[in-house]
This record gives sequence, structure tokens and C-alpha cells, in this order.
Amino acid sequence: MRKYIAIIFASLALFMGQAHAQRCLPKMQGIEVRANMVDGFNPGGNDGGYSLGTALSTYTKGGNKWVFGGEYLLKNKPYKEEKIPVAQFTAEGGYYLKVLSDARKMLFVYAGASALAGYETVNWGDKVLADGALLRDKDAFIYGGALTLDVEFYVADRIALLANLRERCLWGNSTGHFHTQFGLGVKFIIN
Repeated sequence: MRKYIAIIFASLALFMGQAHAQRCLPKMQGIEVRANMVDGFNPGGNDGGYSLGTALSTYTKGGNKWVFGGEYLLKNKPYKEEKIPVAQFTAEGGYYLKVLSDARKMLFVYAGASALAGYETVNWGDKVLADGALLRDKDAFIYGGALTLDVEFYVADRIALLANLRERCLWGNSTGHFHTQFGLGVKFIIN
């Protein structure tokens, strides 16, 4: 009889919405896939840019997280009627602090800082443009950091939608140091 009573109470707890998933526990890991617009929303214009990235996030105590990943950023520089592509390949390592979360653990807001290092190529290494002009910008190794505001919204126990806003600052290049990114992504919890 006690077993039946325990089953009834457990069933009531599940169906009354009182049981919530365990989220952001220490050592939980998730794979993130992101797509961002770079320096404004102008994907088809001469100065449009975008970035694609993936990362592994590992949660720590208090819901904070470590993030390690890679990113590809393409920014077009206008020149007459042409676009000169500037591509950056970067690796990231950073720590994000949980700033806000709701009681049901469905929405999380993080503020984080990351170190970045990678490589930048201008016009894919081609120094001469179609009209014969010579580019002075060089391919280079780049380094710096990023400040990020990240929002996670869980749509299922192991799937979260992401939104982010970040400011990247990189040195070592000759094409500009600051890039503002905003975009969306999805996270899959793997353990």
C-alpha cells in the first residue's frame, strides 16, 4: 500500500508542474552553434559581415560557465564597386558569470570575457585587385579579447536557444580593431 501511495505522490508532483529539469549543474557540458551579424545588419551590402562559430561550454558552481570554441568571421570592406573580403579565424577561451535566471531555470543571462587568438587574411592573400590596385593590408596573426552578453532560453531539457551581443577587440591586424556582433544560436546539452 505504501508503494502505491508513493507512486501517486510522485505522479502528482510530475503532472502538477512541480518537477523541473536539473540545469546548469557543475560539470554539465553543452555544444553551442552560433551565427552572428557583424558591425550592423547589412548582409548583402558592400560592408556586410557575418560570423559562424561553435563552442563547448562547461558549467561550474553557481551556474557560471567556461566556454572554449572557434569562430569564422567574414567582413567585406568596400572598394569602388567591389567587396574586399577580410576573414578572421579565431579560437576563444573565456569565463561567463550568471547574472540573472528565473525560478524555473528556463532563462539565463550571462556576462563574460574571453581571450581570442587566430589569423586574419585580407582578400584571401591576393594583393593585386582587379583594377591593378595593390593592397597594403597584410595577412597577420591576431590576438585580443571579447566582452559578451549571452542569453539562454531552454525549450527542452537538453536544448536551449541562444542570443548574444559581443564586442571583439583584436590587435596585430591592419584592418580595424573593434567588431560588434549580435546573433542567435542553439545549444545541445551532451552530459
